[in-house]
Order: sequence, then C-alpha cells, then structure tokens
Amino acid sequence: MSKSITILAIESSCDETAASVIINGQIHSNFIANQLVHEKYGGVVPELASRAHMENIVPVVDEALKKAFPDVSHADRLSALDAIAFTQAPGLIGSLLVGAQFAKSLALSLQKPLIAVHHMQAHVLANLIDEPRPSFPFLCLTVSGGHTQIVQCNSPSDLVIIGQTIDDAAGEAFDKISKLLGLPYPGGPVLDKLALLGNSKAFEFAKPMVPELNYSFSGLKTSVLYFLQKQEPGFIEANLNDLCASVQYTIVEILLYKLKKAIQQTGIKHVCIAGGVSANSGVRNGIEALGQKLGLKTYLPAFQYCTDNAAMIAITAHYKYINQAFEPLSTSAHARSNW
Repeated sequence: MSKSITILAIESSCDETAASVIINGQIHSNFIANQLVHEKYGGVVPELASRAHMENIVPVVDEALKKAFPDVSHADRLSALDAIAFTQAPGLIGSLLVGAQFAKSLALSLQKPLIAVHHMQAHVLANLIDEPRPSFPFLCLTVSGGHTQIVQCNSPSDLVIIGQTIDDAAGEAFDKISKLLGLPYPGGPVLDKLALLGNSKAFEFAKPMVPELNYSFSGLKTSVLYFLQKQEPGFIEANLNDLCASVQYTIVEILLYKLKKAIQQTGIKHVCIAGGVSANSGVRNGIEALGQKLGLKTYLPAFQYCTDNAAMIAITAHYKYINQAFEPLSTSAHARSNW
C-alpha cells in the first residue's frame, strides 16, 4: 500500500450529483450539483434525476479534481488517484447507475482499484470527517428521508443496526406532513423554520410504540391527517407555526425515546447523529439536551455533511482502502441493499 492514499469519491444515489477528493483521511474538495427540476413536481422524479446526473457528473468531478489539485494538469490529477469510490446502494437505480458506471469506467481506464460504498454506512461515518471525532464504540442515530436507524459503531468496518423503522422514515414523515400543511417542496426544512416560531406543546399527536429499539412513523402521519380533517377551514393558516412546532416536537420525542433506551442497553456514552434530517434544529437541540442530561459526549456533523454528499463516501472509502476492500469491475449498483 502506498504511503499516501488519494481517492476520488462519487455520490449519485438520489438527486444530488457530488464528487469529493480525500487525501490521507482529509477532505480536499466536496462539490455538489443540486437538481432544481424536481421542485415543480413536489418530489424527485427518477427519470429526470438520472438524466440530470448524466449532465452534471463530468463537470462536478472536474471541479472536485481542480480544487484538490489546483496547480497540475488534468492528466496529473487523474494519475495522483489511488482509487475510485462510488455509492453502490441504496437509492434510485437510474441515479446510482450513472455514478457507478462513471466510476467503473474511470477505474478501468486508470487501472485503479474500485471501492463500493453503502450510502447509509457513509452517513454514519461522516462523523469521522472533522474534529472532534467520536471514540469507538459509539451510537449513531441516522435519520433521513428513506431511513431511520440506530447504529452501534464498533469500528469503521463494524457497524451494526440495533434499531430501525418498521414502516416510514422520520424524514418521510416530515415531508408528507409538510405537504398536508401546504408547505412547498422540500417541506422538511420549511417546517423546521416555522417550528422555531411556534408553541411545541400547542397540539398533541400520536407517538406510536413498537417493540425493542425500532421505530414507526406511519401512525403519526395518520394522527395529523385525522386531526386536520376535523378542523374548520382556515385552521391550518391560523395555526401554522404551532402545528409545525408540535409535529417537530413529536417526531424528535419519538426519536430520542428509543435512542435513550439504546444508550441504557449498551452503556455507550458517545452519541452521534447522521443523515439529512440531522440538519433539523429540533433533532440537533434534542441530542445536545439529552447529552447534557445523561452525561454523554455528543457529536453533530457539519451541515454540509448531513445531506447527501461525496465527502461521506470518501471517508468511508478511505477506511475501506486501508482494509484493501476493493470490488471487481463486474460489481453493480442496487436500489435496495442490506448491510
């Protein structure tokens, strides 16, 4: 293994095309191209997403390489790479295939190793990008639009899911309830901003209870829907801030209740959050408050590493490279994949 480890990482699991260069465990570039085309549809359109990835991937990779190696030629930038990494799963299959095929083609042309990364594992390991870094073992509450998990992290290569949603994810609950309230897409960040202006105890909604350390959010969505259907016209507009605050409070309470149980069961005192919803102010404040109450060391990733990005793919690939965890060029992307 070379003394220096330089990896180009590509992320294309949904509607962000991203590329990052990591050198010896330090992020040197992290570029993201967002796709605004989906806003008028109120959600990500898979076919449009994959087309946008095909348009964006070359310029995004080029910018990431230029930022990491500003004073050398394009050929020298490519020759400096020790491996190419990409998001293998889970995600939209069309989007994943664009990133996977680009990475495989580049690895083949450069004769460099190929590293496949699981998207959700990468969200967890985003906590290892910046100081302060959690000590192993640590617990990570991973909350995104498609996943809600409690992960016990024993090492960069030993991540164990000890609890997860049995139906909808917390991020999905945020987005669908935002739609019920008439908020624009994407609704989660808008709901978060309005929640800061409201009374979190104004309205009470269901907190579904499921066994062990698992979650459920479908009942909460139904609870909010039935509550709104009983109200008079104009109720949502007159109480929008309080509704947002009450919904956010309920979701955070559900998340933290099971996380607290996981802390008690494992005895682990280092706790992180990850995933797109980890940018939510209620979740971040709730984790910090829980940490102070229970004497925990809590870690909050920078906002740029919460939503989908290539830096998290890069840091995961760095540890995989150390373990020589490479993939053959015959490997393929998968829309769904267990760890």
